[in-house]
Amino acid sequence: TGGLGARVARWAAVNGAQHLVLTSRRGPDTPGAAELVAEIQELGAGATVVACDATDLTALTALARSLETDGSPVRTVVHAAGVGQLTPLSGMGSAELVDVLHAKVTGAANLDAVFADADLDAFVLFSSIAAVWGSGGQAGYAAANAYLDALAQERRTRGQAATSIAWGPWGGGGLVDVEEEEMLRRRGLPVMEPDSALAALAQALTGDETCLAVADVIWDRFTPAFTAMRPSPLLGDLPENQRLAETAALQEQAPAAGTGDAAAALRERLDAAGDEAARDEILFELVRGETARVLGITTPAQIKPRRGFVEMGFDSLMAVELRNGLTKQTGFRLPATLIFDFPTSVDLVRHLSEQFAQQNTGRAGGPVNESEAVTEIERLERVLTSISPQGADGAGITKRLEALLSRWNATQGANRSDPELVVDDVLETATPDELFDLIQREFGKS
Repeated sequence: TGGLGARVARWAAVNGAQHLVLTSRRGPDTPGAAELVAEIQELGAGATVVACDATDLTALTALARSLETDGSPVRTVVHAAGVGQLTPLSGMGSAELVDVLHAKVTGAANLDAVFADADLDAFVLFSSIAAVWGSGGQAGYAAANAYLDALAQERRTRGQAATSIAWGPWGGGGLVDVEEEEMLRRRGLPVMEPDSALAALAQALTGDETCLAVADVIWDRFTPAFTAMRPSPLLGDLPENQRLAETAALQEQAPAAGTGDAAAALRERLDAAGDEAARDEILFELVRGETARVLGITTPAQIKPRRGFVEMGFDSLMAVELRNGLTKQTGFRLPATLIFDFPTSVDLVRHLSEQFAQQNTGRAGGPVNESEAVTEIERLERVLTSISPQGADGAGITKRLEALLSRWNATQGANRSDPELVVDDVLETATPDELFDLIQREFGKS
């Protein structure tokens, strides 16, 4: 009798179902149950509301047997029950996990057991896209729905009817509220019109599908945010996302824009600034303003320079929005992983300042001399020695330094008499001790 169940019941009545048995814990006492029965009857089908929790195997078995005795054996099963979830995995306790799993998994397992020997026309399981590609805050829910997909596969191996549909969000009022609908749209997952979703259900049953996903996705909005921290081979294989990847690769190869009005105005301000501290203040003002815009904060002064973006509530979608805003304002090429690479406003300002300095070097038209390079290396050394060893494994920094050293020695290799100093080949097979020896030879440090 819930939102999805009621919609499917109306659809079934319109499409020829003779009698519908609607189960819920409260049965006829469920608010709106009587009105739903009357509506189904007006559509030409019979309807009965029964107080029966699908997670109660004894009650479910008794209901199925009574229907058989009455000469109304079940021909189609639809399992549309579930408990939602929006809890980070780190904050999820065992009790919550049990609740989320119980509604989906126990109900499905019981229905499978009760109708194990029945010759059904359809056995429909309402799964979720959370089980297909994951969803933040829905680890338990994803696991529960993955069970439904597996159960459908298992029933097929037994020669029984089964279709599990991993749904995206449904609209139509009562299922997703206005605030959630807007949030989903911003993430690239607009809610589906129920009539469209039900048409997809009919198509899945007609095509005798076992497992499939049905969702309305705006790929150029959803994919960049979803893959901001890690790639998704599953989504990457889709033609829409392959085209997005090709476009992104071309943009990466293209020179940074920096020619828009906003970027030009920023460059003028930075050029006119007296020193590095003044430039950083301008950049911090920019970062703070864009951060406040993404977070919906009306007073940018609330943004603290050393507070982490994730701590402030940023997610992958917000990370992409901040990157896009800063790209437009600066003209710099910035990664979608910006806030994860530079986790505080201070870190991000430092990165933008370095980007500006690099562009200035390019505009000056001449190579950096050796003295300037040594100065930069000394500055890098100060940064590295200031990093707190607590809570940081340094693997990312080490990897970047090794790659930089490799590229540097590759460019110098032609002028060296000792082939051992061309690092590209050495790094492939070097032991840790050999790497330390190499760094000591190159920089005189260990």
